[in-house]
Amino acid sequence: MSALLRIARRLLAEEWWSLLRGTLLAVAVLAAGVALLGLSGWFITAAGVAGLAGAGLVFDVFRPSAGVRFLALGRTAARYGERMLTHDATLKSLARLRVSLLTALSRSPFPRLAALRAGEQLNRILRDVDTLDGLVLRLIIPFAAATLALTGALVALWLLVDPRLAAWVLAGFGTGSIAALVIVALRARRPARLAFSAQNALRLRTMDLIAGRGEWLVAGQTDLRKARVLSAEARLQDANTETDKAERLSGLVMSIAETVVSGGALLIGAWLVIEGVIDPAIAAIGFFATLALAEILGPIRRGLAELGPMTDAARRVTRMLDVPAPLPATPKTRTARADEALVSFDRVSFGYGGERPILDGFSLDLAPGEIVALTGASGAGKSTILMLAAGMLEATRGTIMLGGLPLGEWTDTELRHDVAFLPQRSTLLAGSIRDAIRMADPGIDDGAIWSLLSAVALDETIAARGGLDMRLGEAGSGLSGGESRRLALARTLARRPRLLLLDEPTEGLDRETAHKVLSGIHRQMLENGVILLASHRAAEREFAHRCHHVAAPASV
Repeated sequence: MSALLRIARRLLAEEWWSLLRGTLLAVAVLAAGVALLGLSGWFITAAGVAGLAGAGLVFDVFRPSAGVRFLALGRTAARYGERMLTHDATLKSLARLRVSLLTALSRSPFPRLAALRAGEQLNRILRDVDTLDGLVLRLIIPFAAATLALTGALVALWLLVDPRLAAWVLAGFGTGSIAALVIVALRARRPARLAFSAQNALRLRTMDLIAGRGEWLVAGQTDLRKARVLSAEARLQDANTETDKAERLSGLVMSIAETVVSGGALLIGAWLVIEGVIDPAIAAIGFFATLALAEILGPIRRGLAELGPMTDAARRVTRMLDVPAPLPATPKTRTARADEALVSFDRVSFGYGGERPILDGFSLDLAPGEIVALTGASGAGKSTILMLAAGMLEATRGTIMLGGLPLGEWTDTELRHDVAFLPQRSTLLAGSIRDAIRMADPGIDDGAIWSLLSAVALDETIAARGGLDMRLGEAGSGLSGGESRRLALARTLARRPRLLLLDEPTEGLDRETAHKVLSGIHRQMLENGVILLASHRAAEREFAHRCHHVAAPASV
């Protein structure tokens, strides 16, 4: 619950003025509804009494009818304003919350990011945040408005009708409301949570079915995967049915309470009329106003039904938000001299958690302008060395120096400016070829883009398919695997880094194309820039000034 309160404070603080005005308008809507029915009941009863008494010609029908019209139109206008203000403020607050989640996610260490599933994070950022919109719209504002409106209505009944009638309404509605809200809160909590988890499973399984449709078809697993999707959908429908049952039961209890309280108000009003305490028109106010009070608690029932998923979503969101911000780094005052290593690994070791180390005591110096190829068996740690140099992993022991300063003293912005990394698996987003390159350098012009495409032997292919306006589909679909790899390499080169880290850059290319690409990489590098690449191919080893063999630790 503390996480839910934390999210509530955050959402309310960001748009407090709009939400306050929206809450006041929500109170006005409820108050106008009670007043409208009460005034209408009084008007009809008073007009009837006046007619029976022979005073119909002198009875003032204009001011009461004007009041009815004013309340009806004012209620509609207040409802419109309340929805506009509260929904606009809530959507703005949720948009800021999503930005905060993405910011916190970007601060997460690379191992944590690498372990995340895209579909799960999409659910956190979209589904969890969408669930939290009910916190303001279906719980906080309706509860505050209902409390204020109910208090005002009871005070009005106390003053205009009779304290005994007000006490009866308070006792009856209080008991019925508490019973109805407790029923929906307890009975709907579990099915609402099951519905939330089933919807997440349905989304993830559908995404997996579509993304891996080729693999499932080849493996003969398509029917099984479809069955898993349908199973999640069935669980979702069952959970929603149980939630609806709880809401209907709560509504039934509330309807019974409304009938009992309204009937009691009618009897009390009749008794007061017989006793001569009030006239029939005033008694009608009490009866009809009591009927209108049932509307007050309706919006809260749905919010309480969703309280369980809201609480779970708030816990997950706050865990994501709790990633600490990176500490500011010391300003960089020097870089490597011509005779000094630009990058230096000094007895570096690395391992995941308590597992045996992937690297143990690795040392390597790279001088400005040098090209070094890391060789060794698969699993020896070549890719790990590149990720350590890119700042994506943190060494468990030893020191990595960049430009004469420890790597940990560089801010992420500074590190990304000077270091570029092409991993084994790169991601291309949907968009044009121009958009793909401008991810690395938003200000790059078309001429420079063509130069990069030429460097990776991709210019003729792109020119034949529509040029820089050629559209790529999801995950870069529209290019072959090798072409996608080279486009990702061109994007990496667009950063013009001092340190270029390449993980098997020519994998999947024929020897001639590999030589063209490697020559193009060299042309695009800054003077005195360093290239460190993980290599399994002779062309890459020939491209390097020297090779450095990486052996797995003896304990592995």
